[in-house]
Amino acid sequence: MSAITNPLSETSAAWKLPYRGKVGMACLIFAESAIFTIFVVAYLFYIGKSLSGPSPKEVLTVPVFITICLLSSSITIHLAVRALRNAKTRLFGIWWFLTLALGTIFLAGTGREWHKLIYQDGLTISTNLFGTTYYSLVGLHASHVTVGLIIIAIVMAFTSLGRVTPKYSERLEVFSLYWHFVDVVWVVVFTVVYVVGR
Repeated sequence: MSAITNPLSETSAAWKLPYRGKVGMACLIFAESAIFTIFVVAYLFYIGKSLSGPSPKEVLTVPVFITICLLSSSITIHLAVRALRNAKTRLFGIWWFLTLALGTIFLAGTGREWHKLIYQDGLTISTNLFGTTYYSLVGLHASHVTVGLIIIAIVMAFTSLGRVTPKYSERLEVFSLYWHFVDVVWVVVFTVVYVVGR
């Protein structure tokens, strides 16, 4: 009888609840994925249905450089969290700053693209269906990048004051999941808008 109950008690003792921060972030990512899915489907549905110009082919250029910057920031944030976990706070600061810089370059590039589209090409959110869906989808992603950069900047400020220590590595790892999510979403947005949509 004891031979039957022992393995069960050992299994239940070995299992522990997952870190609630990761569970919370997983729920947020799931909800945000649903929102992005709606916007992506809307963009795909309305491709080529604008009655007036300009069209994506006429005004969009493929943002290769800023895409490389954003995707590279996934590597730098991973290296930053790993450095902090290993108590290398100075190295953490360097990688974290690089993540902030790469994300800022991406957001500035998006802003520059929008400036060109609005003032040179005359494409606004109310110009046609393409303008409406483009600014909605890319704008939704840009807003998520902005939120991420604000958090990264706050952490950077605390890092410069010497207040970020290895005990915060798990929390920053949870945040890094959000940043990886933002990067993965950009791969989808990039493919839909600049590859399929053109």
